[in-house]
Amino acid sequence: MRIAVLEDDPTQKLLLTTWLREAGHDVHDFALTRELQRFAARESVDLYLLDWMVPDISGKDFLRWLRQERHDETPAIFVTSLDAEDDVVGGLAEGADDFIIKPVSQRVLMSRIDAVLRRSKPRDTIEQIVAPPYLIDPQRKLIKLHEDRVDLTEKEFDLAVFLFRNVGRLVSRGHMLESVWGRNPDLATRTVDTHISRVRGKLKLRPENGYRLVPTYNFGYRLERVDANEPDSEGIPEE
Repeated sequence: MRIAVLEDDPTQKLLLTTWLREAGHDVHDFALTRELQRFAARESVDLYLLDWMVPDISGKDFLRWLRQERHDETPAIFVTSLDAEDDVVGGLAEGADDFIIKPVSQRVLMSRIDAVLRRSKPRDTIEQIVAPPYLIDPQRKLIKLHEDRVDLTEKEFDLAVFLFRNVGRLVSRGHMLESVWGRNPDLATRTVDTHISRVRGKLKLRPENGYRLVPTYNFGYRLERVDANEPDSEGIPEE
């Protein structure tokens, strides 16, 4: 999973990021909310871990901005020393998915993260994805369209699985790059565009098949469910 951490205390931030990376997550950490806002405006993640009391803008205000201005429903957990009932209620009212009081143990943190992610999206990498007319079997590395097998390379298959596990969600190129290829400084985000084009063509992601892959300028892509009677917009340039 790709996780963004907002924490201004260096010791606490190191502890959180170490635990998360040891668990296999890709972590982006920030000490200031404005830095996180700039990141969130151009990138997507699977989860936000937010401190409340940050020197420039509070984590609560960031979450309000994310939910109300960005219309982003990415799961968010507060990890904070504030434990008053009004603070907890206020944080949840702004759209937080959970509230963890410091000091937090590694086991509690990881279990709460797992619980939030289970509620927000399927995490089973083996279970089949049934999205008629598509059938995706991650275990057998198989995708069928109308019962016909579609031949994909390994990365094309992994990208297709990632898209179908995030249907309706706008995901950034960087997010896709990390999730499918891993952290590799030698790979450009243009790699994502090339593979997106191939996946779109091979899977025939068009309204006639109930799905459309839509580019968003300077950000990424969204796989959308659509009505089969909608006009085909495949010819729209991707940037």
